[in-house]
Amino acid sequence: MTIHSDSLTSIERNRRPYDDVMATIGWTPLIRLNKITRGIRTRVYGKAEFFNPGGSVKDRIGMPIIERAEREGRLKPGGTIVEGTSGNTGVGLAIAAAIKGYRCIFTMPDKMSQEKVRLLKAFGADVIITPTAVPPDHPDNYVMMAKRIAEETPNAILANQFYNEANPEAHYATTGPEIWEQTEGRITHFVSSAGTGGTTTGAGRYLKEKNPKLQVVVGDPVGSILAELWRSKGQTKPEGVPYKVEGVGQDKLPGTLDLSVIDEYQTVSDRDSFAMARRLTREEGLFVGGSSGLIVHVALNVARRIDDPNAVIVALLCDTGERYLSKLYSDEWMRENQMMEPDKLTLQSLLARKDGDTPSVVSIASGATVRQALRLMTLHDVSQLPVMDGDSCVGSVSDWSLSARSLENTKLLDATISDIMDAPFPVVESTQSVDAIAKLLSKANPAVLVRSGGRLAGIVTRSDVLQVMMAR
Repeated sequence: MTIHSDSLTSIERNRRPYDDVMATIGWTPLIRLNKITRGIRTRVYGKAEFFNPGGSVKDRIGMPIIERAEREGRLKPGGTIVEGTSGNTGVGLAIAAAIKGYRCIFTMPDKMSQEKVRLLKAFGADVIITPTAVPPDHPDNYVMMAKRIAEETPNAILANQFYNEANPEAHYATTGPEIWEQTEGRITHFVSSAGTGGTTTGAGRYLKEKNPKLQVVVGDPVGSILAELWRSKGQTKPEGVPYKVEGVGQDKLPGTLDLSVIDEYQTVSDRDSFAMARRLTREEGLFVGGSSGLIVHVALNVARRIDDPNAVIVALLCDTGERYLSKLYSDEWMRENQMMEPDKLTLQSLLARKDGDTPSVVSIASGATVRQALRLMTLHDVSQLPVMDGDSCVGSVSDWSLSARSLENTKLLDATISDIMDAPFPVVESTQSVDAIAKLLSKANPAVLVRSGGRLAGIVTRSDVLQVMMAR
C-alpha cells in the first residue's frame, strides 16, 4: 500500500503569502529511499528537514526557546541570546532573533565546518570558536563558555538547548504529528540520532503515545558516550573521545534526552556515516550532512533485520550537505582523515606527469664503459640506468654504486658495464597501480621498467613513488 505524503496540510502550503519566514518552518517532505534500499523489502523514508528555511531540523526550536524566555520575563527588548552550538541550533536561533530584533553570540567547537561559522556570521551573530578536545566541565568547553558569556553579558539569556524543555516540546508539537500524518499512522520505526536529544525525545514520545508498539532506534557516533549510557542504564560512566560527525553524540548526558523513550541504540563509525551521506546525495539526490548518513546507515540495518514489507521506517535527515562542502564532500579532506581510500594512481598516469624533456627510458648498452654510464646519468640527471640488449633489460647500474667503486679504483672507469652491472630491473605493466609496485622497490632495486602494449613506456623510481605518497 502506498503512503501518500501530500496531506491536506502540506498541499495547502505556499498557496498563500506568509507573514514572515518563521511560518515556513515545518511540514518538511517525507521522501522514500529507493536506490540505497535495493534488495530490502522494508520501506524506508527520509524526513527531509533540510527543507526548513535554515536548512536543518534545529529551525523548529529557535522561536519556541525565545518565546519561552520572553514569557518568563528573562528576555527583554534589545537583549542578547547566547548559546553553545554545533551550528544548526545557532542558525535556528539567529533566524528567530532576526525577526524579533535580538543580538546573538554563539560558541562552537573547532571541529565544526567553516561553512557553519560563515553562515552564522551572515545572520549577524558573533561566533567564538572553542577547542573540541577538552572535558565537558572545562572552562573552554563550548557549553561552559556560553554559560559564562550569558552570565557576564547584561540583558542576555542562555538558550540552553541541552536542558531547555522548549526543545523536545517543539518536536512533540510538530515533528511527531507531521510524521504520524504523513505515514497515515503506519510508521513502525522512527530512526534518529541524539545531540541534545530534543528530536528523539519529543517526536519519540508523541509517536509512542499514538502507537505504543512503535520502536525508536537511535544511532550514536563512535566516540560518543550516549549509546553506552543507554546500554548500561546509566550504571557506567564512559569517557568520550573525539569524532568527526557533527551535531550528534555527546560527552555527557543532556537533560533534554529521555533515554526511556529509546528502544535500541546502534553505534556507527565516522567512515560509515560519511559514506552513506555521500550515497544519499549521489544516488537519491538528497544533499545531506554526516548525521543524516549515520541515521540512514542505522535505518538500513533495521530494515534488513526486520525484512517486513508492511513495516514503515522513517529516518530523520537532519540538515543540508551545504554545511559540509569543505569536509565530508571534499575528497581531499576525506583522504586526509582516512575516510576514503586514496585514488589508485596507475603507472601510466604517473609516467604522464613526468618531465617531458627527459627521454622515457634512459638506458645504456652492456658494452659501454662505466665512464660513459656516469656521464649519461649526469647529462639526464638520473641516478640509475637499465642495461639493455635490444628490448630486453639484462642488468642495471646506479650512480652511488659506480661512484663509490670508481673512487676506490679509478681503473674501473674504463671497465665494461657487463662486467660490473647489477640485476635487471623488474618489468611491470602500465595498468598496475603505484601502490602495487611500491613493495618491489628497495635500495638494491631502485626502479621498475614499465611496459605498455608490449613495449617499454618508461621507468618509475623509488623517488617517483615517494613523491606520490608525500603528495597524499
